[in-house]
Amino acid sequence: MSIELNALSDIVISVATLELMPRFTRVARSEKADGSVLTEADIVVQQEIQKALNKSWPEIAFLGEEMPEQEQPELLSSGKPLWCLDPLDGTSNFAAGIPHFAISLALLEEGGVKLGVVYDPVRQECFTAHYGQGAWLNGKRLVNKPVELKLQQSTALIDFKRLPVDLSARLVTQRPYASQRSFGSVALDWCWMAAGRCHVYLHGRSNIWDYAAGHLVFQETGGYSTTLNGGEFFVNALQPRAAVAALDKGLFDEWIDWLGVQSG
Repeated sequence: MSIELNALSDIVISVATLELMPRFTRVARSEKADGSVLTEADIVVQQEIQKALNKSWPEIAFLGEEMPEQEQPELLSSGKPLWCLDPLDGTSNFAAGIPHFAISLALLEEGGVKLGVVYDPVRQECFTAHYGQGAWLNGKRLVNKPVELKLQQSTALIDFKRLPVDLSARLVTQRPYASQRSFGSVALDWCWMAAGRCHVYLHGRSNIWDYAAGHLVFQETGGYSTTLNGGEFFVNALQPRAAVAALDKGLFDEWIDWLGVQSG
């Protein structure tokens, strides 16, 4: 890994240790205007990471999930390098005492993601990626090994609540896979897919701070992804994205065929 990526990992791990984990099971929850959950930890972690990034790289702008919404579009459209942070991906889990959540940090440059760090403080797993150079878990390179499973033998990672109702019903009544999971953290979804812990993925709606770093980890591991409309998954925009993915090409082709996705 590059020195820069190690430095980013150190920042994220330090803030998770000092500010996030001491608040686990000890903070009250509230709700934002869109109904999503917010805790003190979301705010404090964002403040501390932004402070550390500004100290080391003052020339790079900052986009965080918990910043005022009216400021976000202007930052993304500037074309300048930009940090993109989800200070607590899986806030509902965190607030409920469920040990599955992460901090997700990405560096956006020239319309794409250059660097990504996703840290799971419960398992002390740090997923990192550098565009064009690879992805790692705790410093060990992630290698894409053929799954060699048919769709009906696979484990699917699916978030049902954001999918079209007819598709959700079809998945339940005509189950094409062996079993299904939903863990509640988009950033970790992508990283667990990259690590081969699940085989196919489907999510109906996630935001750029949720997926930017994790998708880079998945992409650099050699995974395949698209949207439910068959478009390129990552776009440098605030519009929520639907995701369809698999680490294995044969399994990916079988999955999008079952879903009726027209590959681009």
